[in-house]
Amino acid sequence: MDAPKDYMACLLDHGLHNSAQLLGQFLVSSSSGNSETNSIVKAENLLFLGDSFFRDREFRRAVNTYKQALQHHKISPKQNSSILRSSLSASNRSSSPSPLSISTINENEVKFKIASCHAALNENKVALLEMEGIPSKARNLPMHLMMGKLYRNTRHTRAAVASYKECLRQCPYVLEAITAMAELGASAKDIISLFPQTPSRSGRPLSDHVESGRWLQRYVEAHCCIASNDYKGGLEKFSDILQQFQNNVHILLEIAKVEAIIGKNDEAIMNFEKARSLDPYVVTYMDEYAMLLKKKSEYPKLNKLVHDLLNIDATKPEVFVSLSVLWERKDERGALSYAEKSIQIDERHVPGYIMKGNLLLSLNRPDSAAVAFRNAQELKPDLRSYQGLVHSYLAISKVKEALYIARDAMKTMPQSAKALKLVGDVHAKSSSGREKAKKFYESALRLEPGYLGAALALAELHVVEGRNVDAVSLLERYLKDWADDSLHVKLAQVFSATNMLQEALSHYQAALRINPQSEAAKKGLERLEKLMKGVDPDAPEEDEDNEVDDVEGDQEETELL
Repeated sequence: MDAPKDYMACLLDHGLHNSAQLLGQFLVSSSSGNSETNSIVKAENLLFLGDSFFRDREFRRAVNTYKQALQHHKISPKQNSSILRSSLSASNRSSSPSPLSISTINENEVKFKIASCHAALNENKVALLEMEGIPSKARNLPMHLMMGKLYRNTRHTRAAVASYKECLRQCPYVLEAITAMAELGASAKDIISLFPQTPSRSGRPLSDHVESGRWLQRYVEAHCCIASNDYKGGLEKFSDILQQFQNNVHILLEIAKVEAIIGKNDEAIMNFEKARSLDPYVVTYMDEYAMLLKKKSEYPKLNKLVHDLLNIDATKPEVFVSLSVLWERKDERGALSYAEKSIQIDERHVPGYIMKGNLLLSLNRPDSAAVAFRNAQELKPDLRSYQGLVHSYLAISKVKEALYIARDAMKTMPQSAKALKLVGDVHAKSSSGREKAKKFYESALRLEPGYLGAALALAELHVVEGRNVDAVSLLERYLKDWADDSLHVKLAQVFSATNMLQEALSHYQAALRINPQSEAAKKGLERLEKLMKGVDPDAPEEDEDNEVDDVEGDQEETELL
């Protein structure tokens, strides 16, 4: 059966997995006169058949077949054991399980293939157990990378860092290992120190490749900045790289993602659109782009994006988050099911948890929302998970917990105006905290004068305390530079509160001209109609029971301010 065996390798090499499966079943069911030889041949044939299942994503069949191959390998004659244990470097030079370059079985390689199947099925603990059965000296680069991912997924941080370090010692261009180490808290200096100083394949050490070394160091520094919530520094370093590699889709997407997180929505949309123009089939971070389009009420663009993503690859978590974003306006419960599906596909997909948390808040399920936002924060804390947690705790009247989270955001991101506003939002919930809230909103505006969110919050505080003239004055200053529907809505609300109904009507209409889909403007107009008819709409109730006394925290806030 040597000739069919060679053709089996050929079929696998050409991606004809179904034909390989059919032929493989003939090979494994054949028999030879010599039982010892038959055991060796059967083990090899089972390995081929397992690979055909793996490549066709039939992972459970692949695991079963690989294990049978190992069993037959172990009962083969002892005198052949030295032949069968060929070196790993010769047998496996890629992360995709492949037997094409070998004629005999390597136990460690087969264990790696079994672990790869379990990892693809999100069975991380079983996959890790299989990988730990491979001696550390026998592990190659793909094995170290997989172990890093598995240790990280199972929250063994130190072991994950050790595995990623080994990856970078062998090859400094394993960029996903750089990103992972930055997110796990390693400094740029520590990561760069791992890069090998021994000559590369060209015979020159990495430090001699000046241009290459410069962008790689910038890449490390950018990810370390972002991991430590220094978004400004991260953007600057990514921008430096982009000047050298102007049409780099990966860097454009990284920049757009950070801009989306910190609220630079217009810039983020522009960079997402540029990335899509360069690579129309990219799926990475497209759910972040979808969220921005919804914020801007760009529903035709959002519709087209989701349609495109479904045609590209309907199995990706980004696609289900984008579907969730699209469905939110029509059916929040349906949208929630899509967000949950994205998490089922990839339990480490942060936008899935963010979307799920926001939907649960909309559905008045703040307890469950808090769980979703905590999951997001454990995976990769950013401003959105902090905001979600604060709003969830406030919704269930856990003001002290909300204040703790907001202060933690402020300490983690001391140069973030949005983190300062978050603390102000908590204080604004009680009458005794309004003066503190005012200070935090003003501090946020000093740090970032163009931050419309803080201006709107401060204007709302002015209205609550009866300073309507101050509110109008503040908002009209921003009106000169901002064509934003939320700004007009807030002005309309202030004018409504002061019984200047015609002015309120004018601003609601302006808001709808800017954004015809603005729910706040539509609801505001309904409220205005009631006022014009002499009907007094329900005024928002003030929560007096949630006043917070925290002397130690107050001192800490004063220092930070």
